[in-house]
Amino acid sequence: MANKSSETYIIAPRPEQDSLSSVVSGIDHDGAPVDARVVTERPLTLYLNRQEIVTMMTIGDHPDLLAVGYLRNQNMLDDDDVVTDVEYDDEVDVVVVRTERDTDYEDKMRKKVRTSGCAQGTVFGDVMAGFDDIELSADATIRTSWLYALTKQINTTPSLYLTAGAIHGCVLCAEDKPLVYMEDVGRHNAVDKIAGWMWRNRCTPSDKIFYTTGRLTSEMIIKTVMMKIPVLVSRSGFTAWGVELARRANLTLIGRARGKRFIALSGEDRLIFDADQADEEPTDTGQQLQRAAAREHAE
Repeated sequence: MANKSSETYIIAPRPEQDSLSSVVSGIDHDGAPVDARVVTERPLTLYLNRQEIVTMMTIGDHPDLLAVGYLRNQNMLDDDDVVTDVEYDDEVDVVVVRTERDTDYEDKMRKKVRTSGCAQGTVFGDVMAGFDDIELSADATIRTSWLYALTKQINTTPSLYLTAGAIHGCVLCAEDKPLVYMEDVGRHNAVDKIAGWMWRNRCTPSDKIFYTTGRLTSEMIIKTVMMKIPVLVSRSGFTAWGVELARRANLTLIGRARGKRFIALSGEDRLIFDADQADEEPTDTGQQLQRAAAREHAE
């Protein structure tokens, strides 16, 4: 029987999937034996046609979406590209994306930048190409009632974060409904999985909201803008360059979103204050579990 909190999701976390975590024995602060659930990390080597692109550390779910989203967010897949096949071999941890168009990114791959992501994300030197040409929807809005409903449902959805910690989550939302919830050891991987799902399903980004558990860094802003999503929300904080880039792109940037509290540092004109602050504060039934997980979770 499906958990009620997951009913609106097209894709929801699967914390019960054995391959994503394992139980390790140890002792606690009192010296008593304890079994702790820990997240699995495994390498995934990505090929685009015949060319090796990168090896990523990932929890191993949705390798096809991660591969396509990574290539999309690195500007290696164009809007009109046709992906003829995505082949995944779980024995050697390799995924191959095949396209109709011949590709050769050897020069591009020589210019790499290591990002601030906790799992050492890598982007290529011209990732900002086209950033200033993107116009995010001026008609998009985010109501405070949507924001409060989203944070409550996302924070109480069964997830690896609540089960084991040490992981980031990203959620694609429409109004007050979370649609696609992805997790991974690095927030960039979680973003790329959603980007892959959007690209393969030709999902319209102009009316969507993007939620992340992680910091609002330059990488998060760049990827959200490149995905053409006009609103980015996090329960965590900001970096200065992230705010600067958000303002440059007119991205609505909302951080420290917990309960009915938040801070917007860019694109504030999209906010509609329609929730009565006198209403009862939304409860976060996952808060106690999150406190335990948060000790391991890098925000």
